[in-house]
Amino acid sequence: MVPCYGSCNLWVVWFRSIGEKADGRGMRARDETEFTEFAAVTVRRLRRTAYLMCGDWHRAEDAAQDALVKVYRRWNRIDRGDSLVGYAHKAVVTAVLDQARRPWRREHLDVLGEVVEKVPAVPDGADAIHDRAVVVEALAALPPGQRACVVLRHYADLSVEQTAAVLNVGTGAVKSQTSRGLTRLRDLLALPERTSS
Repeated sequence: MVPCYGSCNLWVVWFRSIGEKADGRGMRARDETEFTEFAAVTVRRLRRTAYLMCGDWHRAEDAAQDALVKVYRRWNRIDRGDSLVGYAHKAVVTAVLDQARRPWRREHLDVLGEVVEKVPAVPDGADAIHDRAVVVEALAALPPGQRACVVLRHYADLSVEQTAAVLNVGTGAVKSQTSRGLTRLRDLLALPERTSS
C-alpha cells in the first residue's frame, strides 16, 4: 500500500487505480482535490484512533488506509457535512475490527497487571511517554466493543449519538459499553473512581 505519511498526490494516484468505475471513469478533478484535502486533514486522526483501538502502528496505518479507500470509493455519495467524518470513523473502526477477526492477525496479550509490574522505573523526562504506553496497553485489554466506545467517545470526542451511528448500535449500548470500559480501565490502571460533583 502507499504510505499515508507521504505526499497526498500519491494517495490519489493509488486510490484512482482501485476506485475507478466500471466504465473506466474516475473521480472529477474537483472531487479529487476535495478528497485529497480531506485525507490530508483526517488521516492522522484516523490513524491515531485505529492505534488506540488495536495498539499497533502498522495495523493502524493499514486500517486508516482501508478507511480512506472506502471513503474514496463512496465520495460522490457521502454527505459532506458531519457525516463525512463520521463515515470515515465508522470505516476505520470496521477496518480495525475486521483485522482482529482475521486468524493470522490474532495476538495474545499479557494481562496488564503483569506487564506493568515488569516495567522498570522510568526516568523523570519519560513519564508522559510511559503513561501513554500504559494507557494504550490498558485499552488493548478491553473487549473490542468497550474499547471502540471509549476511544470514540473520549479520544475522537464523538457524542453518544455519533458513536452509536458509527458502531451501528443504540445509544444505550454506547452508554453502558463506555461505562463498563471506563470502569475496567480504572481497575487496570488502579485509578480511584471519579465522583460527579
